[in-house]
Amino acid sequence: MEQGTGGRWRRVHSDEFKAHVVEASKQPGVSMAAVAMANGINANLLRRWVLMSLASTAVPPRAELASLPTHADFLPVPMPTVPSEQALEPAPAPIRIDVQRGSTAITVLWPVSAAAACASCLRELLS
Repeated sequence: MEQGTGGRWRRVHSDEFKAHVVEASKQPGVSMAAVAMANGINANLLRRWVLMSLASTAVPPRAELASLPTHADFLPVPMPTVPSEQALEPAPAPIRIDVQRGSTAITVLWPVSAAAACASCLRELLS
């Protein structure tokens, strides 16, 4: 059915049609775009109808609220201890210095936390 006001026309769909199309889109292996195209509607409109149907079923009726578990039914579950954030971060790679003179090769690994001491040692060796 189509409605028109002020020169603009808009199609109006029945609730039964909307429910039928939403159910058809929920079938496994069916795309919303294909269902929308087969029923002559825009895929964005169908997506909106699906979201609206999910929102309307998300809140249980009052009768169902009474059957939900209460706090007395709550059972605490022990959780494993999580290491601090520092333990989760990987250790920075050490400063690596490779020196080769003739047939002699030396590799020096220096911790990044002592970078200033590394620079000082290199200044002394190279001066």
